[in-house]
Amino acid sequence: MPMNRMNTLTATGIVLSSMPIGEYDKRIVLLTKELGKITAFARGARRMNSPYMAGTRPFSFGEFTLFPGRDSYSLNGIKIENYFDELSADFDLTCLGMYFMELASYFSRENLDGSETIKLIYATFLALLNKNIPNDLVRAIYELKMLVINGEYPEVFNCVSCGKNDNLLYFDKSANGVKCASCANEHASGLKKIEGSSLYAMQFIISSEIGKLYTFNLSESVLDEVKRIIGDYLKSKVDAKFKSLDMLKDNFKS
Repeated sequence: MPMNRMNTLTATGIVLSSMPIGEYDKRIVLLTKELGKITAFARGARRMNSPYMAGTRPFSFGEFTLFPGRDSYSLNGIKIENYFDELSADFDLTCLGMYFMELASYFSRENLDGSETIKLIYATFLALLNKNIPNDLVRAIYELKMLVINGEYPEVFNCVSCGKNDNLLYFDKSANGVKCASCANEHASGLKKIEGSSLYAMQFIISSEIGKLYTFNLSESVLDEVKRIIGDYLKSKVDAKFKSLDMLKDNFKS
């Protein structure tokens, strides 16, 4: 996070959101490796000839030179590496991309290292542009890995009752984890059998480096099961409503 003589600093990150302020300015929320989630003001960014116009849009990833103020930052320079324009050109991809950034914003804080989250967002945006990977799989991987980065995720390696790591045949929604055949009460509420492929997929997502996440595919039935488990867990842990998901659902209804 180098400083120069004018007390500016440079941070690498991505624009999570942007909104107009006054006649020509913008207020942007950045997720950065060095500073975590911060607010910055881009003076004149809405003027047609502004060097900040394109680089202050959501999805823009690059280097931001900032002047620190008391409660926020002022943008002093910008060098964009990737605008991810392809996401903005497709409504469903835009909504998914915005959801991913909303979820990242939910977990992020100022002065909290944002390196892993930024790496995950960047890899996920590239995966969204890969037509060989279903969007639902991209979403499931992203959601689970975001939980992992923030230290809370379903237990899928050991039985939540006895701690054994073999014969894991059930997922207990109420216990947020797997149970072995010996500990499972098949009539218990929230308990369901889990496919071995679903279990392995979640174990792989949790334990793998970000660069290796989007390297596999799943059958429709396994993906449905993984989505259900991750979705239920996320709802139980995240107390927020995401506008981008509502927009996506409304689009499917029309």
